[in-house]
Amino acid sequence: MINKQKLWFLTLFSLILVLSVYYITMPSELLTTTTNTKDKTTTKAENTKASASVNVSEEDVLTALQVEADEERAALAAEYNEILTNKDATTEEKSNAYDGLKQIDEIKAKEESLEKKLKNDMKLESFIKIDGNNISVTVKKKDHDYSLANDVMRLIQKEYENKVYVSVKFQK
Repeated sequence: MINKQKLWFLTLFSLILVLSVYYITMPSELLTTTTNTKDKTTTKAENTKASASVNVSEEDVLTALQVEADEERAALAAEYNEILTNKDATTEEKSNAYDGLKQIDEIKAKEESLEKKLKNDMKLESFIKIDGNNISVTVKKKDHDYSLANDVMRLIQKEYENKVYVSVKFQK
């Protein structure tokens, strides 16, 4: 059973999570407003281009993927917290919501540990997203090397007792 102390902890934790996601995404919003202002002041020759291209570095791509995953988790956590704080929700619904919050934290911790393992063992910058038995790995590397992808798959599979589906994608 969830007592008041645990409920307050979950509420404050979700608030901190939402605020940290907002803080992380704030520079991106400032960047887009700067880009829009810069586009308005361009010359006529630049305005004739069909579309403006923006150079995004590899770290930005990995960061964008991380922010997107964090936003999805924050939205899901907010739904679970709403169920937990709802007076009309049954005990079973509240228990499932609490288990869902724990599962979100476990998945995030596992993703971070796998990213650290890839960085330490193979010296690769990466983003990992776990969705059930599917693990998606985005590696920051220009070369699309099959043997490297195979090594990444083996390294990740060693962390699991059961068979998991690992897909590796290379970003330039």
